[in-house]
Amino acid sequence: MNAVIGRALRIAQTRATRWAVGALTLGLALWAVARSRHEVADAMGQLEPGWLVLAVAATVGNVGLAALVWRSTLADLGSSLPLLVVGRIFFVGQLGKYLPGSVWPMVMQAELGSDHGVPRRSAAAATVVTMLVSVSSGLTVVLATLPFVPDVLPSRFRWAVLLVLPLLVALHPALLGPVIDRGLRMMGRPRLGQHTSVRGTAIAYGWAVLSWLSAGVQVWALAVPLGAPRDLHTLALCAGGYALAWAVGFIVVISPAGAGAREAALWPVLITVLANGPVLVVILISRVLFTLVDVALAGAGLAGLHTRERLRAEEPPVPLPDDRGGS
Repeated sequence: MNAVIGRALRIAQTRATRWAVGALTLGLALWAVARSRHEVADAMGQLEPGWLVLAVAATVGNVGLAALVWRSTLADLGSSLPLLVVGRIFFVGQLGKYLPGSVWPMVMQAELGSDHGVPRRSAAAATVVTMLVSVSSGLTVVLATLPFVPDVLPSRFRWAVLLVLPLLVALHPALLGPVIDRGLRMMGRPRLGQHTSVRGTAIAYGWAVLSWLSAGVQVWALAVPLGAPRDLHTLALCAGGYALAWAVGFIVVISPAGAGAREAALWPVLITVLANGPVLVVILISRVLFTLVDVALAGAGLAGLHTRERLRAEEPPVPLPDDRGGS
């Protein structure tokens, strides 16, 4: 079994495989936008420019804060990177979520991280921890908003919040570190040089909660112009509803980027403040905005990486010291 896993990892690390996976994920992301382009164009016409700008800014904020979750977790594991480098690795690797399953961002970010001196096992572990933090913090946001907006948790999805406690237990460093080390050993890889800490996990958790609030602002900015009440009740409903929808979409691993499952969870939440038509518009544009921002930030990351490699290639060679001596 270890030999098979090792061979699969060697194949995944080849340049050809990395380009193939990158092209496929980018294609799937663009296809997700293109297939709904007519509906999106019609929906965009119903939104005021100011609200749309706010929705785009909140979308960028959500994705950027998610990158900070990964960065703080990676630093907790012993590999600190500058923000620009983290952006290149995280945003490009995030395209992997458009492939079925939740493992591809981990694979892509591990490979990209290795180009910057980050051990693959540390980058992969950071992605795993980030996923756990994202799901558990999202469900925590749902529970926090539940007393104020009971409609945030439809009856058919009440099972999801039951995962909060086991996820929090799984995130404790005393349990998480040994589990990851055991998984690495099963794959024939050395264990982590450094485990997560309670403080580092708390910092990552804080960034994650802010990311859900930012996603809530996005949905709120799309819903209000279409008839939803312009108040904190709606904002809390949107934040908790989107966090729940994302968590459900993540759990349904056979769906690329949670497509379908996320919409099924968000619909019964938004229908409490909007009619059927506007709910469809909000869900559709929200999905497209996240996809477009993912693609745009990944493109910026790739452009920055290309520029870095070009400048490095153009650097003049460092002259060797003259050993002949002189007068």
